[in-house]
Amino acid sequence: MNTVLVVLILIVFAVAAVLALIRLVIGPSILDRAVAADVLLTEVVCILGADMVINQHTRSLPAMLVIAAIGVFGSIAVARFVARKENPR
Repeated sequence: MNTVLVVLILIVFAVAAVLALIRLVIGPSILDRAVAADVLLTEVVCILGADMVINQHTRSLPAMLVIAAIGVFGSIAVARFVARKENPR
């Protein structure tokens, strides 16, 4: 039962990652690519969290925090770039 659940989780994460990668490559705008990158980072955090639950450890917690911080700062940087590009002074 546990193995079937792990395989199902991996399949769902793989499909979501492929769809996010497609959106990251196709675009068409920088905002679409930024959202796709955020989705990918969120997926990585979810995969690490699922690994922690399945294997009953907390070693991945610092990596999850760093990845989450990178995602937040990246989103802020893209938003500032787009706002500056749309409203030049």
